[in-house]
Amino acid sequence: MIEYIKGELAELTPTYAIIDCGGVGYLLNISVPTYSALDGVKIAKLLVHEAIREDAHVLFGFINEQERSIFRLLIGVSGVGANTARMILSSIAAPQLEQIILSGDHSTLKKVKGIGSKTAERIIVDLKDKIKPIGDTLILQPSATNEVYEEALAALVMLGFNRVQSQKVLKKLFDNEPSIAVESAIKKALSMM
Repeated sequence: MIEYIKGELAELTPTYAIIDCGGVGYLLNISVPTYSALDGVKIAKLLVHEAIREDAHVLFGFINEQERSIFRLLIGVSGVGANTARMILSSIAAPQLEQIILSGDHSTLKKVKGIGSKTAERIIVDLKDKIKPIGDTLILQPSATNEVYEEALAALVMLGFNRVQSQKVLKKLFDNEPSIAVESAIKKALSMM
């Protein structure tokens, strides 16, 4: 399983990015917010979701964990495929989508191309309990600390700690000490769990 791809941004369009990593070009399907975040960047790091089907091996790239998490929640809803989830995230940024789901705003969700009233209702019903009002499951860290945060989170998850609990602890750490190093963040988080 590919967690992320980091390398030279060889090509960028509103729908995909090609990252040259060790002489291999990886095509990652992206959303419009990810495209905007990558505009003007030479070296890119995108979190990856792999969709392996009989006829294709497709990679989706995300600028942060919040976007990838909500993408994964969306594709878990019956009738919502990867391209539909990407369309939703291109039309509505992840933090706004979280609020739309929590508030049960069917009408805004139906404005997305390809989303009818039944699908909008299904998304809200299926995901309302999976998204916490305070953002427990989907936490976006400031971009300056994003890489350190992601590395610390990955390390804690690999050590066997619950992802949501690790996110809460790391959020507290990064709120108090935004420029903390990866090693320090991991050590302090371990002492807080």
